[in-house]
Amino acid sequence: MSDSKTPARAAAAPPRTAVEVAEALRHQIQEGQLAPGEWLREVRICSEFGVGRSIARTALRTLADDGLVNIEENRGARVAATTVQEVFDLYEVRAALYGLAARFACIRATPPHMAETLRLIDILLADSDRGEPAEELIHQSEIIFSRLASCASPDAQRMIESIRRKTRWHYSYVGLAESAGGPFEHWRMVRAGLAARDGAMASEGARNILYYMQNEVMRLMISRGFGLQTDMPLPRAKRARGASA
Repeated sequence: MSDSKTPARAAAAPPRTAVEVAEALRHQIQEGQLAPGEWLREVRICSEFGVGRSIARTALRTLADDGLVNIEENRGARVAATTVQEVFDLYEVRAALYGLAARFACIRATPPHMAETLRLIDILLADSDRGEPAEELIHQSEIIFSRLASCASPDAQRMIESIRRKTRWHYSYVGLAESAGGPFEHWRMVRAGLAARDGAMASEGARNILYYMQNEVMRLMISRGFGLQTDMPLPRAKRARGASA
């Protein structure tokens, strides 16, 4: 997937600009391919993407602005560690913004836009029942939230996109993969609220989805020491889930 408002997928063509290089590195960090503390040497970036040092430096500064890397003078840049508190706060802000997006969609979405959004939610719920991988379910969820957010004002859309740029999706992947069920009952509330154009119901369901994931990720991080120690890499989510909602 190439939609910048959802978790990044593999790019169709090799990055060439600083923005493209930054997005490729962002994807590697967000997906857990680059671990906290790992050095991002300019020479490696230049070699991997076939770009010059000025582009590599600009890309790293972009990632530093979003808190994904730390630039150390005369040493280079490395992937920033994140704490339990930081991840908790990020989910809290996402919950508020995603709740607003659901409410705005109830007010402003056109009938065709709403019908397609409901169809995508039905697919998500069916895929969760089949036990599709956590990565795929998170990916689908963010596509749906992107549709909801598209009904918001440009300022609100920029705030949501800013939060997404900082999000490390692999925490959500593992949290969902290891959860007992998932937030899919809350997704059913979102669907019901959207179908009825009930902004309060849709907003509550959307917030509860993020609160559910917040709880699962916090449990994961605290139980395994992630965010409390900076030298423990987060494991990849299992490709197949067991029971699902």
